Amino acid sequence: MPVNLPALVTRFLTPNVVGSIASALGLNPAVAQTAVNAAVPSLLAAFGKVAGQPGGAQQLADAAAQQTGTLDNFARMLGTGTQSPLAEQGSKMLSSLLGGRDQNALTGAISKFAGIGQGSTGSLLGMVAPVVMGTIAQQQGATRTLDPNKITSLLASQKDNIAAAMPSGLSNLLGGTGLLDALGGATRTATAAGSEASAASAAAVRSVADTGRGIAAPASTKWLYWLIPAAAIAALLVYVVVRPTEPAVQGNTTGVQSAVLGDIDVGKQVIDSIGGLRSTLTGIKDSASAEAALPKLQEAVAQIDNVSELAGRLPAEQRKLVSGLVSPTMPTLNQLLDKVLALPDLPENVKPVLDALRTKLTVLAT
Repeated sequence: MPVNLPALVTRFLTPNVVGSIASALGLNPAVAQTAVNAAVPSLLAAFGKVAGQPGGAQQLADAAAQQTGTLDNFARMLGTGTQSPLAEQGSKMLSSLLGGRDQNALTGAISKFAGIGQGSTGSLLGMVAPVVMGTIAQQQGATRTLDPNKITSLLASQKDNIAAAMPSGLSNLLGGTGLLDALGGATRTATAAGSEASAASAAAVRSVADTGRGIAAPASTKWLYWLIPAAAIAALLVYVVVRPTEPAVQGNTTGVQSAVLGDIDVGKQVIDSIGGLRSTLTGIKDSASAEAALPKLQEAVAQIDNVSELAGRLPAEQRKLVSGLVSPTMPTLNQLLDKVLALPDLPENVKPVLDALRTKLTVLAT
């Protein structure tokens, strides 16, 4: 079976392991899961960039050789209260490999994506980086002398898998940092469908939000404004059901800026999460593609948990706005979920994730 490096790392970082990381950093487990799901492909992409620099492959080989026993000891170290030294060692390794500028750029992007402070993000990256490097070392066999060329080849062969593991919206935050340079056009290809869906959702949401501001109008024509939101929602449903491949209207999400908590745009996170989930569900055609999509589906669960937690901290009116972004998409999402659940030989570990998605989305919509 072909190697999928991001999936191998993610399978090691089980919910229990992520829960231990969250506990050590004082984070909500769902938020920590979102950050971990963003950290894994981002670190692999950054290491790919290092591999292409003069002497970078040897640096990676040396760093990986020092992490050959990490996977065996990681869970035990988390359970014995040695998280701080682990995070510090991982942060030093990242600083040595990436340099201060790229390390800060990576920390800032994931901090903004997950909605947590940069200090906590830096510590989380320090914990996750040894696991990523330990997985790379594991692929080279049980030896402390690793071949730099093999590591370079491994990372180069994983471009598509790394790009596919990038959560929706994260590539945009990393786009100007140069950390994705080693992926070439793979990131653009992997995120195109999700971006189209997000843009279409944003366009419809802007129409609803703009018309909901109570624009002054003569009494004889005010009834028209009741029709406009309904038409916008209908247009969105037509788009996502009938014309999923048509290029979407481009634009930003200025219409949902009122759903903001601090500097976190909750409305945009809702739109990106739903767009990414729709793209993932649309791509599931059989049991094999369902199994391959499992990490993305688990990521979607974590993202929705994160959005729900953030929405719970919003004022009542803004919570209504968040629900209003989700509820129009539920018929289509339920249809896609039903289609996947009806697949013959659906892997047993996929169904509980789909059921959880439906439940969490329904709660968020109401």
